[in-house]
Amino acid sequence: MLRFLDKACSAVNRVIEYLLFGLGFSMAILVAVQVFCRYILNSSLFWSEELARYMLVWLSFFGATVAYYRNLHPGVDALTTRISAAKQRISRLLVHVTAMALALIMVISGTQFAWFVRMQISPALSIHKWIILIVIPLSGAVLFVYALAFFLKTLQQASQ
Repeated sequence: MLRFLDKACSAVNRVIEYLLFGLGFSMAILVAVQVFCRYILNSSLFWSEELARYMLVWLSFFGATVAYYRNLHPGVDALTTRISAAKQRISRLLVHVTAMALALIMVISGTQFAWFVRMQISPALSIHKWIILIVIPLSGAVLFVYALAFFLKTLQQASQ
């Protein structure tokens, strides 16, 4: 079970990293084209700023999941390095339980909010806002699965 979960997490993370690369690269090109059009051609792309903002939101939420998967999330190393190995395991377990709880909040509240704004249309792009906000519950679900996998792995290491 844990081996399957590890492989699934690895595959999902790989897809998200490619998505992040595509979003980041596209956003950089979009902003460069907008600057060129505005200052060289004296004609603004009215929709580009809104699209770049939404791309940044998606980058932020999915980027957080990749940071968690790679163990790059903020931590208090000065405290955890001074405690025993058993307490370090307990600390890691608490971190993963907390991450799972916050991920569930993201899934539930994000879904509720996306449902609440489902009929609203973005001003420049004319797309439904739920399409933009669905990233909150999606990234919450991914974060929950990652945290669960790390929690189970930490438990398994403790029993060995």
